[in-house]
Amino acid sequence: MSASPCNSGSLMPVDLAIAHLLERAPPPPALQCLALDQVLGRVLGADIHAPRHLPGWDNSAMDGYALRAADLPASGGCLTLAGRIAAGQAPSSPLLPGQALRIFTGAPLPEGADAVVPQELCRVEGGHVWLPPVRVGEHVRKAGEEVRQGHLLLPAGKRLRAQELGLLAACGVSGVEVYRPLRVGLLSSGDELREPGEPLAPGQIYNSNRYCLAALLQGWGVEVHDYGAMADELQASQQALHLAAQECDLLLTSGGVSVGEEDHLKQAIEALGQVDFWRLAIQPGKPLAFGEVAGKPWFGLPGNPAAALITALVVLRPFLLRSQGRRDAVPQPLGLPAGFDWLQANRRRQYLRARLVPDGAGGCSVQLHPQQSSAMLSAACWADGLALVECEQLVHRHDKVQFLSFAELMQ
Repeated sequence: MSASPCNSGSLMPVDLAIAHLLERAPPPPALQCLALDQVLGRVLGADIHAPRHLPGWDNSAMDGYALRAADLPASGGCLTLAGRIAAGQAPSSPLLPGQALRIFTGAPLPEGADAVVPQELCRVEGGHVWLPPVRVGEHVRKAGEEVRQGHLLLPAGKRLRAQELGLLAACGVSGVEVYRPLRVGLLSSGDELREPGEPLAPGQIYNSNRYCLAALLQGWGVEVHDYGAMADELQASQQALHLAAQECDLLLTSGGVSVGEEDHLKQAIEALGQVDFWRLAIQPGKPLAFGEVAGKPWFGLPGNPAAALITALVVLRPFLLRSQGRRDAVPQPLGLPAGFDWLQANRRRQYLRARLVPDGAGGCSVQLHPQQSSAMLSAACWADGLALVECEQLVHRHDKVQFLSFAELMQ
């Protein structure tokens, strides 16, 4: 994302805040050597170099017939059918001039063969097969075509998905070094919070942030330790934070960052460590707290549900990914045409709940949900990403806007 032009008053630009946080990210956790079936979603701790060529030998990309391309005239012709070779079998002898060999996908090419003709283009006639003309190398997967032995297969800092596990297995790698999952202690702040299913007294609300943030953390590959809601009382807050700091690598709280009269979170943090309150040029959001508790990093997110969600996606996520050893910490937005007008300039960068809608011409445009409140999650449920409107920017329909997909932000 480009640097925000907004730096008015005491508001910190979002990109500057992220840069400061990345500089303060701790080293990733200790390494573990684990088998492939245990590392889905984990982060590689060391570069992996290919122990062998992939493919390991020249092989057929099709079911068909292996031959020497030079044995066929320009119009095609018949060759002697000299046998067959299936995947998993090794050729028993070289292919002689004037011969063709029935071959199946993945089977090694015999010595002397340099092309394969798909079976549907051929015609068997007794002990011969008619084949159309073919060029050298057609339908042949060459040894090392995908990966050469000794070349970088996967870099350190890569989060392992299904396709990375498949590639490692294809090269014969049975286990890798990965970082231990980051342990994040999740706490909520507020006497007004109740659990879903409990009755509500006047003024009480259900603790939606607990479930939303826990789900985000799990999607980012961390190990969540949920400590529930802290009472708005200094000693209780200190005890809960101290326990979490002993058991976790990082602490995350929601609510209590407005430093109101009943918010004891700031005092509890200061008694155990240190706290910085930042006013970010972001909407929804703005209040963000960062510091440490007993030597462990601590984030304090806003209490409003949509604000907590978006500040977690935009600001917390890069810090957590870098702290897990990931190199791809900052997402890259797409530039797409706006399907809306935004004619009210704002001092803060807007992260608007949006979805992509086909435009009828093979492309798509970014459409906004009509409700952009910092307290409401329903717009985020409707959306499939966030549209960015920079500070003091006006947007007219068809202008390019930056779009961040939830599909990327939530992994």
